[in-house]
Parts: sequence; structure tokens; C-alpha cells
Amino acid sequence: MKSQLVLIIFWIFASDVCDTICQLLLKFCINSLGWHIDSIKKALQLTFELAKIPVAWLGLMFSIFSLFIWLFVLTRSDLNFAFSADSMRYILIAVASTAVLKEKIGFMRWAGIGTVVCGITLVALG
Repeated sequence: MKSQLVLIIFWIFASDVCDTICQLLLKFCINSLGWHIDSIKKALQLTFELAKIPVAWLGLMFSIFSLFIWLFVLTRSDLNFAFSADSMRYILIAVASTAVLKEKIGFMRWAGIGTVVCGITLVALG
């Protein structure tokens, strides 16, 4: 049973990595356009502009990979466990946005991320 748990956590982590890559690629594309959205019309225009950027399509592919992996996870574990462990994505996004996008994360946010890590650990052990 322990090896099954490790395998499920691995696949959840893989899904989260794919989603993190997707988010980074989309943020990169949006930053390159320099847009700010203040209406539904502008959101639709941005969507059409993103559709012209190959990197945005790559991000979409990673999102689809994440979905397929997530569906696999759901067939193998309880939803309450999988969804709780899926919170690893918050940690990955914070670390990746700091490392890749050079975003600044304050102490309180890191403290919150640390709390998420503790929660994921408790869920995995319980």
C-alpha cells in the first residue's frame, strides 16, 4: 500500500509540474503582450492575441497533459486525498515564479506556503 501512495504522490506531482509549466508559459506570453484586462471584450481580444503565439499553445499542451495525469490520479485515489496533495502546485508556482519570472514573494506569503507544506505532509501521513 505504501508503494501505491508514493506512486499516487508522484503522479500528482507530475500533474502539478505540468500545470506550473503551463502557467509560466502563459504568464510569459501575457507579459510579452503587455496587456491589462479591464473588460470582457479585452479578455476576448487577449485570447485571440495569445492564440497567435506558439508558446501559448505549448502552455495549453502542458495543461492538457496535466488534465490527463489528473484523471489517471482520480481513478487511483480518493478525491479528498488527491485534492489536498494537489496543493503542491501552490508551492511549485511560488518557487517557479520567483526563479523564472523574478517575482518577489514576501515573508508572509512564504510563511503561508510553509503552512501548505505542513498540511500536505499531514494529509499524506493520515
